[in-house]
Amino acid sequence: MKLQIQGQQLRWRIDEAELATLLAGEPVGETTALPGARDWRRALQLGSGDAPCLQCDDDHWLLTLPRAPVERLAQSLPSRDGLSFALVLGNGTPLELRFDVDIRDSRRQRRPPEA
Repeated sequence: MKLQIQGQQLRWRIDEAELATLLAGEPVGETTALPGARDWRRALQLGSGDAPCLQCDDDHWLLTLPRAPVERLAQSLPSRDGLSFALVLGNGTPLELRFDVDIRDSRRQRRPPEA
């Protein structure tokens, strides 16, 4: 899993194995060790709602994505297109959430066997 942060945009990118884990109902995540013996954890999971939910505290971010769009994306792979959602924060600031599956990994995993 990769997380890119730029201004008010968070881009979460996963590989095919992580997508399979998500679709099986399990969360995926990673941890980064930081100075001061702190860990920063990030995780993705699928939920039954229609909109994403981003929960953040000091050391853990959890993004819950709606299952249906992720399943539709999985059926269209490999594709450069991902999912994009807009959240409006409590102070009115927009936050763009992007989610995609690594296209190079998808091409490798979904390539038909050569004859």
